[in-house]
Amino acid sequence: MNKDSFIFSENLDFQKKALNRFVKYAKINSQSDGEKADKGVFPSTPQQKKFAKLLVEELKTLGVEASIKKECYVYTFIAGTGSKQNEESICLLAHIDTSDEVSGKDVNPQIFYDYDGKEITLSNNVVHSIQTDENLKLAAQNKETIITTDGSTLLGADDKAGITIIMSVLEFLKENPQIEHAPFEIIFSPDEETGHGMDKVPLESIKSKMAYTLDGGHIGEFECECFNAWAAKITFTGRACHTGTAKSGKMVNASTMVSNFVARLPRDKAPETTENYQGFIAPMEIKSSIETATVELLLRSFTIEEIEEEKEIITSIANEVSNEFGGTVDICFKQQYLNMKEKINENPKVIEKLEKTFELAKVEPVKTPIRGGTDGSRLTELGIPTPNIFTGGHNFHSRKEWLSLNQMVKSAEIVFNLLSK
Repeated sequence: MNKDSFIFSENLDFQKKALNRFVKYAKINSQSDGEKADKGVFPSTPQQKKFAKLLVEELKTLGVEASIKKECYVYTFIAGTGSKQNEESICLLAHIDTSDEVSGKDVNPQIFYDYDGKEITLSNNVVHSIQTDENLKLAAQNKETIITTDGSTLLGADDKAGITIIMSVLEFLKENPQIEHAPFEIIFSPDEETGHGMDKVPLESIKSKMAYTLDGGHIGEFECECFNAWAAKITFTGRACHTGTAKSGKMVNASTMVSNFVARLPRDKAPETTENYQGFIAPMEIKSSIETATVELLLRSFTIEEIEEEKEIITSIANEVSNEFGGTVDICFKQQYLNMKEKINENPKVIEKLEKTFELAKVEPVKTPIRGGTDGSRLTELGIPTPNIFTGGHNFHSRKEWLSLNQMVKSAEIVFNLLSK
């Protein structure tokens, strides 16, 4: 086998297997349910357990021992080989679930080989155009093979592309036992999209002191900092009476209170008006009646100081509305995850190793902040520094989601280099 066989972007057999594997995974419904997850249901949906079992069976067919831990975490440890068997182990992570923001049932992937930039029109008025999607334009310039939805669902590249990358590299190593590699662990986690992916992670089983999530986007993305994340639940309590005799303070309408609260949130703090390192306050769900109304919000910032400012803004507006309308308000803040930058900076080796693998794969690293979080954010908090690596997916959580096969394969080269170089 010549050295070029290890360059996956030039290995058509590897690409074909990776494409088929991704399409197979994408067709499996594994959506999570944020509402159930917040109520303590774990995993939040039964289909995640089903997918976990399928992955365990596939791992066993590849000749590795695998199991499901803590109800839905797929786990396996693969011993190192040859001169690399005593090197430090590396943990690779991807998540089983897909977002519940758009349907993930009956996903029907559409494959466009050697994409040339022509407009792609799908159902539900979903249009892919290089005029509005710069990353798609770049993919067209390179004649990349892209996979889209049929317009009726999300695709699930977030994060089935990550699972595909890990499984494909594992299969390649098993098929080529002459290639020496370091020991490594694999964890496929549930409920990452709900923010509960690391709630029951089998930390006691993890041997590695460094880890990497395969949960990023465009080629070259290399993420080692993310938002600090809090959730807020604001509950307004009013007073009901017959609407025909409501005047003179007899009625206090909680629905009116909650709508006024949301309307007074600063527009320049909305997620749709912010980018890069700007934080935001995002109202996500409102439930209301005359007597009781709740709004759930996300608070995001790269600094704790800005998070505290956002809390003050929310508290001030909520109390102002409550006093003005004559009702009462309960304000509850809950930490979700923290920026992983500081902990990762304390462990420069995990970044240095990744930078070397990008160089070997001839991929220019683009260090960008994650305007969100990953399981790696929480795992870093728990003591295992975990940067995030691109997968080639784009427009996550939407019917316009698409994946570049070429970029996914390049990510696989990065992972291969992490283990074998």
